[in-house]
Amino acid sequence: MLATFLDLLKDIWDFLKVRKKYWLAPLIITLILMGSLIIFTQGSVLAPFIYSIF
Repeated sequence: MLATFLDLLKDIWDFLKVRKKYWLAPLIITLILMGSLIIFTQGSVLAPFIYSIF
C-alpha cells in the first residue's frame, strides 16, 4: 500500500514537472492537509470546531 502511494506521489510530481504546473503543488498539499485534518479529528471533541472552519 505504501509503495502504491509513493508511486502515485511520484507520478503526480512527474506530471507537475513535465507540464510546468508548479503552481498546483501548494494547492494539492493544502487539500491533502485539510482532508487529513478532517479525518483525524472526526471522532474527537475538536470536530465541531474544525467543521465550523469550513
